[in-house]
Amino acid sequence: MTSSTDLAALLCSRLCHDMLSPVGALSNGLELLADEKDPEMRKRCFELLEQSAKISTDKLKFFRLAYGAAGGFGDEVPADEPRDLVAGLIAANERVTFEWGVTDSTLPKPAVKVLLNLSAIAIDALVRGGTLAIGAERRGGATEIAVRATGPRVAFDANIGKALDGSLAARELTGRTAPAHMIRLLADELGGGVQYALSAEALVMGAILPDRAG
Repeated sequence: MTSSTDLAALLCSRLCHDMLSPVGALSNGLELLADEKDPEMRKRCFELLEQSAKISTDKLKFFRLAYGAAGGFGDEVPADEPRDLVAGLIAANERVTFEWGVTDSTLPKPAVKVLLNLSAIAIDALVRGGTLAIGAERRGGATEIAVRATGPRVAFDANIGKALDGSLAARELTGRTAPAHMIRLLADELGGGVQYALSAEALVMGAILPDRAG
């Protein structure tokens, strides 16, 4: 069984991996700006810096709620918050179309964490672009979540699937599979479940999370 410390370390590893590219772009842009004298090129450098800064900010906001305690929220999170976070995460990827199908005004914080992490897995699967569709509904004392990624090529690491269904050994966990493992732990703690189905054209993941354990 993976300790909470080990899981936190793996999630930090994944966060650092995902932040390396936009932060590195900021550093490179500043170096170019320091040496560039041409006004048009300096203007372009500033545009690239602004873009990288926005990507970095959007990712940090996403991971703050997906991985962290997100102390700015109570037990309930406005549903437009995860919608905006997912939209921000894919804003720079013109090949991905986003569909949002959540009508409830708020969602429980654990459900939002699961929704965000499933969304990140789905985005990673759309290596050649496609459509990300997210739906969630509260009924019967539980939140039902469905995330679907469809595209010309859907890439899905088998170990992420094993982490979702609980069959991945703790010693095999990595930064890449840690978010899926966390999803599974959250579902188990609430007495719910997670499942997925994969085909050549689509990855469908779902979760049912009771409002409280038992």
